[in-house]
Amino acid sequence: MNMFIRIKNFSLATALLFVAGFPIAAKASEPTNILIVICDDLNDSIAGIGGHPQAKTPHVDRLAARGVTFLNTASNVPICGPSRASLWSGLLPTTTGFYGYKQQINRWNKNPVLKNSATLFELMTQNGYRNFATGKIHHNGHSVMEIFENPDGYPGYGSAPNFGPLPNDYNEANKKHGIAPPWFPQAARKVSGWGDGFGPIQDIKKYGEDYRWSLFHGGQTWEYGNGHDRDPMPDEVHADEAVQFLQKSHDKPFLLTVGFSRPHSPWYAPQEYFDLFPLDELELAPLLEGDVDDCSQILVKQQDNAQPWGWSKYKRLIDIGGKARLLEWTQAYLACVAFVDDQFGRVLDALDKSPYAENTLVIFTSDHGYHMGEKEYVFKYSPWEESVRVPLVVAGPGVAKGDVCAKPVSLVDLYPTCVDYAEVEPTHSLDGHSLRALLVDPDGDWAGPAYSLSASASKGVVERDVPAPAALQHFSLRTERYRYIRCRNGEEELYDHANDPHEWTNQLANPEYQPALVEMRNYLKEATQLSIAEGI
Repeated sequence: MNMFIRIKNFSLATALLFVAGFPIAAKASEPTNILIVICDDLNDSIAGIGGHPQAKTPHVDRLAARGVTFLNTASNVPICGPSRASLWSGLLPTTTGFYGYKQQINRWNKNPVLKNSATLFELMTQNGYRNFATGKIHHNGHSVMEIFENPDGYPGYGSAPNFGPLPNDYNEANKKHGIAPPWFPQAARKVSGWGDGFGPIQDIKKYGEDYRWSLFHGGQTWEYGNGHDRDPMPDEVHADEAVQFLQKSHDKPFLLTVGFSRPHSPWYAPQEYFDLFPLDELELAPLLEGDVDDCSQILVKQQDNAQPWGWSKYKRLIDIGGKARLLEWTQAYLACVAFVDDQFGRVLDALDKSPYAENTLVIFTSDHGYHMGEKEYVFKYSPWEESVRVPLVVAGPGVAKGDVCAKPVSLVDLYPTCVDYAEVEPTHSLDGHSLRALLVDPDGDWAGPAYSLSASASKGVVERDVPAPAALQHFSLRTERYRYIRCRNGEEELYDHANDPHEWTNQLANPEYQPALVEMRNYLKEATQLSIAEGI
């Protein structure tokens, strides 16, 4: 790998200097600490990378000012469990066969490839790193967590991921997941489950003495008094734990991983974050009437997606309140983004005040994107830009400051980047490539391909816990200029981001784009190893 070549070349250079008579001080470099902050469902709605134009993320901006912002980063499987499986293993879904079919029961630590591949956490622990994590690192129950060192006790309320708080009436049937908020119109409450709720944290007992807040999955009471007189939200607790870790003295290098749940549904945040986005000043994400007319029919008509909830979530919002209802949801999403940015800011402040500030690589990202109504869709797990694209900002020792990189990279590249900076050897072959060269020179060359690969599972039936065949999946490739989509039935889409950043026009039949189409098809063959007979 690149890291080995770099060390090998350094040794050769050192030897030549000795031969030339120059004395060299043989002092080992100080090991690099690594801080990874990963949000859940955070799309490109952070300031500066072209997402929602009214997003407010000043603390991510702070990190960007001292590091590199990657403008073209892909989630390799844009749904929670498979994305994290790929990220933490350094393996693409084409290697593991783990695309997210029935992801709640098809757990990645039972996959025959993944379970025999050391996670980043295992590898770093084996190589002398302290390994501390808090919040949502893996998807719900998808992996045992014994590998994490957490003195505060995993999986207690502090360290365990939780999507709460959410309204609850403590009816026995609703105790586990809560209810739609009582301020929703009656029609909305009838069709909206806990996962579709949104609004500011407020006193809900005024709607009835039975109403109260609870934590997700279990009904543990979450107390609200007034304003800030309340229990801390789970992400606030995760930030607390990360801050406490950074305030301690460590005699070993560390990997600190912080998993924030927001802006994952349900979209509740304190009132002050909603106040940042007054509805009379707020805009919807860029939408086009009839945007899906030239898209693959297997996706938009047959909804051939292992979790096809995006269309129903969009329709639910529109049916109940039209674009005004979608705007209210947009406010809630952006409020949750601003809220989680503040939590990240607290962690960044603690790092800046710590003795580790100059020797810590900081990585801020998300597991996948999220549609905000584009393509008549409100969810993830699609092959389009809004679902696949994620924010990625990296800063640390030797990293260029205030720069951007437009080259296509993906989450699978973070594992090799971390082991490169930590100077440890992986125990299995990695599919990604270290970003170190791009962090030093964002416009330079690197070992990665000219495209990123993303995949989403279809409804094609596969056996549980058995690697799924690539031929049953939908694939999406992104270069610096183009996005190419190939569905399992052979339908295709081609978008030119130089002229169409919102992917409004499928150029598949345009004669001018045939050379680009051929190139993208060849890239997909290279990436998936599918033969012509299998539909490519």
